[in-house]
Amino acid sequence: MTNRIATRTRATKETDITVTLDLDGTGKAKISTGIGFLDHMLEGFAKHSLIDLEVTAKGDLHIDMHHTTEDVGIVMGLAVADALGDAKGIARFGHAYVPMDETLTRASLDISKRPYLIWKVAFPRDKVGEMDTELFKEWFHAFATNSGMCLHVENLYGDNSHHIAESCFKALAKAFDIATMIDPRRAGETPSTKGSLGS
Repeated sequence: MTNRIATRTRATKETDITVTLDLDGTGKAKISTGIGFLDHMLEGFAKHSLIDLEVTAKGDLHIDMHHTTEDVGIVMGLAVADALGDAKGIARFGHAYVPMDETLTRASLDISKRPYLIWKVAFPRDKVGEMDTELFKEWFHAFATNSGMCLHVENLYGDNSHHIAESCFKALAKAFDIATMIDPRRAGETPSTKGSLGS
């Protein structure tokens, strides 16, 4: 099996971001975005998806956290797409339910190269720590779009905004781990009756 490792860098007037990831890692993470809660979520994503992930981001946080959050999602998605390559041999589909105290969240995904996001998540509060809760959708949309993933995330119930956000990232991580796993029965075949992924 070839190494499924990629590095992506993206620099704009708003952010400067570098992401390195290994889809066949052990869950190691080195995250520095300048946004403490986002760092915490990405560390959890790496741990539970078993990817090795390094993210370094410098953004215009003196304005707000929007550009940095969205652009980290973009660059991570691009790195995932690079690491997957033609996606031969992968399971392709994944889903997971993740409970966290009073909260339960479901994530279902298809690495189809036809990106889409369904986001059925509502937060009781406007912020978790210093981070606006509306920014979580921005990250998930950017990640799904740029990785070529059809992703459905639904918070089935929950009262605590921290738990809701964290269960979304962990559910994505578990579903992502399943979908990107190499299935030896596929013998390097593209997981599609069309013979290729994408439109």
